[in-house]
Amino acid sequence: MTTSHVKRALKYRFYPSDAQATELSRTFGCVRKVYNMALQARSEAWTLRQERVNYSATSAMLTAWKKTEGLAYLSEVSSVPLQQSLRHLQGAFTNFWQKRAKYPSFKSRKKSRRSAEYTRSAFRWRDGRLTLAKMVDPLDIVWSRPLPEGAQPSTVTVSQDGAGRWFVSLLCLDLPVMPEPVNAAVGIDAGITALVALSTGEKITNPRHEREGRERLVKAQRELARKAGGDGANRAKARIKVGRAHARIADRRRDFLHKLTTRLVRENQTVVIEDLSVRNMIKNRKMARVIADASWSELRSMLEYKAQWYGREVIAVDRWFPSSKLCSTCGILQGRMPLNVREWTCGCGTTHDRDVNAAKNILAAGLAVTACGDGVRPQRSTPGGQSSVKQEVVPAARTCGMSQP
Repeated sequence: MTTSHVKRALKYRFYPSDAQATELSRTFGCVRKVYNMALQARSEAWTLRQERVNYSATSAMLTAWKKTEGLAYLSEVSSVPLQQSLRHLQGAFTNFWQKRAKYPSFKSRKKSRRSAEYTRSAFRWRDGRLTLAKMVDPLDIVWSRPLPEGAQPSTVTVSQDGAGRWFVSLLCLDLPVMPEPVNAAVGIDAGITALVALSTGEKITNPRHEREGRERLVKAQRELARKAGGDGANRAKARIKVGRAHARIADRRRDFLHKLTTRLVRENQTVVIEDLSVRNMIKNRKMARVIADASWSELRSMLEYKAQWYGREVIAVDRWFPSSKLCSTCGILQGRMPLNVREWTCGCGTTHDRDVNAAKNILAAGLAVTACGDGVRPQRSTPGGQSSVKQEVVPAARTCGMSQP
């Protein structure tokens, strides 16, 4: 198998000096200001004149803004992060036009992510030390893991989270270590009680990090609610406490997902998952909190980019495929099956765990797609009320030489 370089972003924590923190905070504010002004200019141009303004036009606007008395402070920070914010805005509009995202929104001083992106011309990388434009001293980075040997960062992104922690992300080319191919495949059924059920029969319990950290978070939020409005020091301290509570939950969740996905990708050549519409599912007000805490979208994202690193394959099965109601032994499709039914017995005499059975069917459908190009979206029921899923999916898996799990 031939391997090629892939782009990898490695994120590290760093501790800025007072002067560096001040400079970066000013840069964050200028980046937000330029983004919002460019968004307003583009929106007004379309609303008033039906005119589309592109990146080049907003870049010319930025040059003019710097020459005005009220915006002269934009010239005091590095120009590269400001230009990059305009490029990000262009990307946001492109995603909107191609119907991949909503219309771009304005950045908030209190709620939006504080970050600035530096390209190669705006930082110096020498002997493993990183110095940003407008700064004299290099950043004090905690190297929790080494950069790939010989790696040269092409882009640096500095950010600060709600807990007040500072991070730097280094984007560089890396030649990933491709392990030997393995003769194994696994189907994954995502859930709530069990975060994932595998076609091997293993069920991994959902740690529910949000529920575990809810008491600490609620206490911090109550303290913040008692503070007077505005930008007082006490309110700022209370806001950071809330950010730390959120960060604790997010860090633990991300750590768990990283360990799980790395294990699944290393042990299996093919990983088959469901193409879940989490955005629609989270609209269920009764289930929104637990669905968000499960973080299925992040789980899928990690599986996909790690599969690229390790030379593996991830297959997504159509969300309408009735994996839970289809017997993985005989292929008979059952009738209505409420969510409270966790085990059921098929007419062939096989007793199924609902989640494990779904994972087995997901795996069989995914392998059928790979081998035959067969579809996994169920056809409509026939006039007699019999579904054609059994004929569509299960025989395809058998015809292609794959035994039903």
